[in-house]
Amino acid sequence: MYFITFSEMLGTDGKKIAGKVAARLGYTFYGEEELAKAAQERGFLSDIQQLDEKGPAFFERFFTEKPKIHLDRLQSLIYEVAKNGNGVFFGRGSPMLLKSFGCALHVLVTASTEKRIQRVMDEKKVTRDVAAKMVERSDRDKRAFARFAFEEDWLDPRLYDLVVNTDKLSVDAAVEMVIGSAKSDEIKACGIDSVKELGILSLQRKAESALLEAGILNPNLFLEAEAEDSVRIYGIVSSGEEKAVVERALKNVPGAKKVINEVQVNPAAFT
Repeated sequence: MYFITFSEMLGTDGKKIAGKVAARLGYTFYGEEELAKAAQERGFLSDIQQLDEKGPAFFERFFTEKPKIHLDRLQSLIYEVAKNGNGVFFGRGSPMLLKSFGCALHVLVTASTEKRIQRVMDEKKVTRDVAAKMVERSDRDKRAFARFAFEEDWLDPRLYDLVVNTDKLSVDAAVEMVIGSAKSDEIKACGIDSVKELGILSLQRKAESALLEAGILNPNLFLEAEAEDSVRIYGIVSSGEEKAVVERALKNVPGAKKVINEVQVNPAAFT
């Protein structure tokens, strides 16, 4: 099992490159439409649409837990579909989410600002002023999303194994570079342990979003997905009612067949 993740600066032909790489290798392509379809099948399409690779507005960021719920569901979705096998992931923070897997090649597609503006003008049939603003806004949105979701600078070259500059390279030339890197001996295949780890990571994010949606914001509660179908919750709460709400929320998480509730009721700790 292998993964290739792509991040692109707008106007660099990154999506075209990613799509051709997936087709050449026979990998499943996970772009915006494909992830939206998978999210719809799981009942949280709106969560995925809310993020759209941009950070939450100021009010949402500081006065509601909705952005965190949306993010947890997006991350659980990517981990879950990754279990299906060989895949090319386009955007959505996939390089950061899959960075610990040795079977993943992470690619950033870039180009000069002038070249990017010209491509946007040609593809979108817009004026130079509009194209320049579109490029600027795209960079700003992706920067905000990466900071909110991962506390990372999405253009940090350390996040990537390969940085492709398409100022001079054609789409086909870039495809050959990526495929050559993906087939190198340094990119090792993921085994059954990686599939299990993806399942655990997916369940962890689903469980976290379930607690947030239930209004559980207690900083003294700690959650761990111990297996692909088992979660453990421990810590302290102020009442038996809160403990019951926690357990109900976790038991409704898809895939959580076992909930180990080690939460202790300790009102004195909250006075």
